[in-house]
Amino acid sequence: MLGTISFTPRGQNPAPAMENLPFAQVLMPALDLNGEVGSACEVWSGKGSFTYGLRKGVRYGHNDEILFGAIQLDDAQFDNASVRAAGKTPLQQASETAYLEIFGLLDALQFPHILRFWNYIANITGESHGLERYRQFNMGRQDGFLASGRKVMGSVPAASAVGYEQGPLTIYFLAGRGEAPVAIENPRQVSAYKYPQEYGPRSPTFSRASVARLGDDNVLFLSGTASIVGHRSMHVGDVLAQTRETLANITAMVGEANRVAPDAEFSLGDLCYKVYVRHPKDVPAIHGELRRALGESARLMFLKADICRQDLLVEVEATAGHPLEFAIGK
Repeated sequence: MLGTISFTPRGQNPAPAMENLPFAQVLMPALDLNGEVGSACEVWSGKGSFTYGLRKGVRYGHNDEILFGAIQLDDAQFDNASVRAAGKTPLQQASETAYLEIFGLLDALQFPHILRFWNYIANITGESHGLERYRQFNMGRQDGFLASGRKVMGSVPAASAVGYEQGPLTIYFLAGRGEAPVAIENPRQVSAYKYPQEYGPRSPTFSRASVARLGDDNVLFLSGTASIVGHRSMHVGDVLAQTRETLANITAMVGEANRVAPDAEFSLGDLCYKVYVRHPKDVPAIHGELRRALGESARLMFLKADICRQDLLVEVEATAGHPLEFAIGK
């Protein structure tokens, strides 16, 4: 295994971690089809021999072609005079620090290409230090990219950022040594890195999806996708309509991925989906819409999460072409 993430309700012990294996716990409960709370593990695996380690807070595992890593930082530890003197918030500084350490690791181990980021942020739409916390995160993330000499527009990695009740800033990621992934944008949406300033002082730094070549396989990483057309949230208050709009965006992205990598033949039913749900009571309705569109064989994991916009009720991400396992239980 490359690494694992445990999603658990507060007060519940995570799945036991294997010695040296990169591992992080996120206090975000899994949901069954009735909206009942449980736990889940997300496991990434690969082939060949593996090396595991810890560098400046980043736990990692890799083989010759792909690296999995995770870092968790409590933004409260950055609430000090030097951070305030720099005009930054604790979460902004924590985010910048996390990305600096991640990019430093990748440079040291010679994994030049980020394939995908996952970001979990406590109280994501809450306000502190006079600014919404998601906007603070976007500022820190962009600072980390820029300070590491990375692009913040165009060929940027796929990513998602969702919220949970409490816990450290948690970031995990995949990186590669082979060909650079191809960033893909959605023709139905404004690129996130081109959002107008009404969404914050800095735009989010991610592409809508990416296709990477790993060995002989094409791998699709679909970023967190929601009911957004252009840059506007659609169907406020209507979870069924939001789910359908989200599926329309996913369908458009799969089409773009197949245009970029025509030999991949990605299909909606082959993807592995993580579904972030604001209200557990909405799971049966969302599940029904997804099954009608994706078929009974599609792999789905539901998690209770705060979406990065308060008017959005559901967000979906997906992956195809690389071993990913979900283990779900009570």
